[in-house]
Amino acid sequence: MKATTDEVTTIPVGGPTPYDVLVGNGLSQRLPPLVDGASTVALVSAGPVGGVVDRLADVLARSDHRVVRVEVVAGEAGKSLDSVADVWDAFGNAPLSRTDAVVAVGGGATTDLAGFAAATWLRGVRVVHVPTTLLGMVDAAIGGKTAVNTAAGKNLVGAFHPPAGVLVDLDLLDSLPVAEWVNGLAEVVKAGFVADPAILDAIEDDVAGARRPDGPSTRDLIERSIRMKAAVVSADLRETGLREVLNYGHTLGHAIERVEQFRWPHGHAVSVGLVFAAALGRAGGRLDAATADRHRTVLEALGLPTTYRSDVWPQLLDAMRVDKKARADRLRFVVLDGLARPGILEEPDMALLETAFAEVAR
Repeated sequence: MKATTDEVTTIPVGGPTPYDVLVGNGLSQRLPPLVDGASTVALVSAGPVGGVVDRLADVLARSDHRVVRVEVVAGEAGKSLDSVADVWDAFGNAPLSRTDAVVAVGGGATTDLAGFAAATWLRGVRVVHVPTTLLGMVDAAIGGKTAVNTAAGKNLVGAFHPPAGVLVDLDLLDSLPVAEWVNGLAEVVKAGFVADPAILDAIEDDVAGARRPDGPSTRDLIERSIRMKAAVVSADLRETGLREVLNYGHTLGHAIERVEQFRWPHGHAVSVGLVFAAALGRAGGRLDAATADRHRTVLEALGLPTTYRSDVWPQLLDAMRVDKKARADRLRFVVLDGLARPGILEEPDMALLETAFAEVAR
């Protein structure tokens, strides 16, 4: 049964520029206060997104905002410097002033791109995120990280630019394909292993329900994942320490995305990366076997991949060396010292890396 529009959960995100993540149903009317004072609002999206953009445009127009629609390419293919230049041109043609606002509507790639464009336009204009995928709701739209991809790697060009607010409208899940929901569950599982084991318990108690966007645990899984990320980024916006733990599974995951030229879904790549990171922790004597094995069991039960082709190991190594966590070409991995006990493993022996990769290689 759906929550009513008055059942809205507010999850605060602290830091130098605090904001709230609102979770509930029918949140369109919550948008105008977040862009109060803006004459023009640029709605950035990869198309109409199932009518969401139309609804938001209507709400903004009725609040006396001038709306400019900016369409971008969907997915990781749209996170390019060329795409950013197109968005900047649209902002200039609007024109978008420093007191105006950007609203990003879509998945994580769209909020990343629109957020970066907002961060760099006039040295920073206000942005509000309306994520339409599970990945966007629990991860990309929260935390103020904005970025685009280059030939050198994923998300290497970016800026920290916290949003004015995030609207996680659960109604948008009605039109989300099950495959895209499952893709996003990789980030939910990550949150469970890194900080909140109750997430894993909820999934294991009802795997079939967890695999559906309309399942009974949907809201709880989303809110728990958001609370975990909000707590981490509140304490460490610029990833100087604690925030690194959010990259659990992402060092290999991002390398897979780069090798696959971003044709692999992000959640699939992270899923393999999580199993690899668990194997690395176990091989290094830091993680118990039961917790390491639990990674594969949970992810496979949800329908996520846990293996990757073995013939590209050298390319994966090269890609990992330009990962954001690397220091002077020294590989760094987030590993677990136990359930919900993340830590850092720096420059592991090649034999250790190969042992861990053997557990995901096919």
